[in-house]
Amino acid sequence: MDFNFSDDQEQLRDAVRKWVDRSYTFERRRAIAGAGGFDRAAYGELAELGLAGLYVAEDHGGMGMGPVEAMVVLEELGRGIVLEPLKQTLIASGVLGGYGPEALRSAWLPKVASGEALVVLAHQERKARYRLDACEAQATQAGGGWKVSGDKSLVPAGDQADAFLVPARADGRIALFLVERGAQGVAARGYPTLEGGRAAEVSLRDAAATLVTADGMPALEHAVDIGIACTCAEAVGVIDRTMQLTAEYLNTRKQFGVTLATFQALRHRMADMKMQQELARSMSYYASLKLNAPVEERRRAMARAKYQLGVAMRFVGQNSVQLHGGIGVTDEYAGSHYFRKLTQLELEFGDTLHHLGEVSARMQDTAGVFA
Repeated sequence: MDFNFSDDQEQLRDAVRKWVDRSYTFERRRAIAGAGGFDRAAYGELAELGLAGLYVAEDHGGMGMGPVEAMVVLEELGRGIVLEPLKQTLIASGVLGGYGPEALRSAWLPKVASGEALVVLAHQERKARYRLDACEAQATQAGGGWKVSGDKSLVPAGDQADAFLVPARADGRIALFLVERGAQGVAARGYPTLEGGRAAEVSLRDAAATLVTADGMPALEHAVDIGIACTCAEAVGVIDRTMQLTAEYLNTRKQFGVTLATFQALRHRMADMKMQQELARSMSYYASLKLNAPVEERRRAMARAKYQLGVAMRFVGQNSVQLHGGIGVTDEYAGSHYFRKLTQLELEFGDTLHHLGEVSARMQDTAGVFA
């Protein structure tokens, strides 16, 4: 298999990297985190690069690209630990484009692609514990439309988004709806998150909703799988930068008159971290390449990838802090923010233990990982 990137993909990577280096400095990120964890202007800059339309078809004003291009972009955003939730835009684009009726696609996808509208997935509930079928939100038909009632937790940028993709039970099965944040009966309570981003608790009380698909479970699973693949790619970028910061520190900090990098035990520790870095990268590639596979194959692949990425994120993050010493958890030092981001990503869309259970449950005739 050819793992080389095309010229267009490399140019895309270069454009995003230049934006991160020049426009999304660590100082700007700290300011955004201090102001609440989301900056509409920064999100608009991502949209100006065309990134909000990455998954949107060209006839709806997007770039019509695929999972590999998304992986390239998310890696670079991970290196800059960008707070604005582009992965949520990719999820919304994939779900609306793949499952929504034409009227809904025409109404929302051009606005998503231009950055005018931010649509996020609001699927988590307090009792769910990462289970997608644990949904207590209810939807009822009202005249020619729908009303949704329920509570959703940890909705990314939920008090800043323009609309939500909300799973709710209708006639005994899970359907998927689009609910505008400005609709009557919608309340969002925002708060900062561990890594400096923003989330919200969203309350829906007979909120007007538009049906995306009555058979919502396949769409919800696909949405989460897009999120997992994006999270894996983002984590690779965070790991890459964490490794770079750690190596720079070991090559600069001196103890007993010599740099820390001269101590063999610490070099061995970096070698172990490098192994996890490359395992993470290979499994992120695997996730992106399997994103358009048949459903069962795709779901198995995402669980495998997220499990391995979880192991790598925890190993690299914790060892980076240990190799730095006290400075590794100091707020003024960039490395501590990368550690927080790895901690947050390890929990997103299912933690490592959850996905270990998923891998186990989805094994068939053999325990071989790639069988």
